[in-house]
Amino acid sequence: MSPADAKAAVEFDQVSLTRDGVRVLTDLSLRLDESRVGLIGHNGSGKSSLVRLLNGLLPADSGQIRVHGRDPAKGPEQMSATVGFIFQNPDHQLIFPTVIEELTFGLRNQGLSAKEATRQSSDLLHAQGHADWAERPVHSLSEGQKQLVCIFSVLLLNPDLLILDEPFSALDLPTRYRLLDLLHELPQQIVMISHELDTLERFDRIIWLEQGRVHQDGPPDQVLPAYQADARARAATLGLGRGRAESDRRTEPAGS
Repeated sequence: MSPADAKAAVEFDQVSLTRDGVRVLTDLSLRLDESRVGLIGHNGSGKSSLVRLLNGLLPADSGQIRVHGRDPAKGPEQMSATVGFIFQNPDHQLIFPTVIEELTFGLRNQGLSAKEATRQSSDLLHAQGHADWAERPVHSLSEGQKQLVCIFSVLLLNPDLLILDEPFSALDLPTRYRLLDLLHELPQQIVMISHELDTLERFDRIIWLEQGRVHQDGPPDQVLPAYQADARARAATLGLGRGRAESDRRTEPAGS
């Protein structure tokens, strides 16, 4: 994929979205050409809604969206070959009892024979050093292993764009590093939401959303420190530490 190719861009043109009577995105215009784009923002800023527009899981109220030359308004089934989506909780994505069944499902839906789907799935597991996983029950896997299976099942479909919505939240540090290295090796364009800012340090571009609008947009070394400073300032206004200290002093025995 060449980021300079116009077809390879993700474009939002004056996009607005309302969910349950609440305006989530307002007149959003963006063009994403970079290979690695991170989305950050406090809870309720519109991040998850934005990425769900990209594969048609949500329809926009107004505006136009183009994803690698396709219109996601046609729905997720039409976008499945273009956009791969990895959810935060792998248990919400995994539906089959064994790993090989999970991996072959999407390929069978694309019209491949059971034999060819199994061959491609087995080849991927072997290439990733997990050939022994094929017949393992999905429920016996760790959270990190389940997340890998989700990523493998999407990669087998060879999408142009890979979307990840907080994929590291339940993973230990070594597993997080392993998955992050894998993601950076992939040829696909990646758009990822993460509250763990260190996972975004090697990305090309960071977009900080606030109340459905772009608050800041730029390279990680500019946007991430600004976001951290904002988060610290918000924490200070909550006064949780001061409140606890005052409470402790009020409950201390006399003379202690």
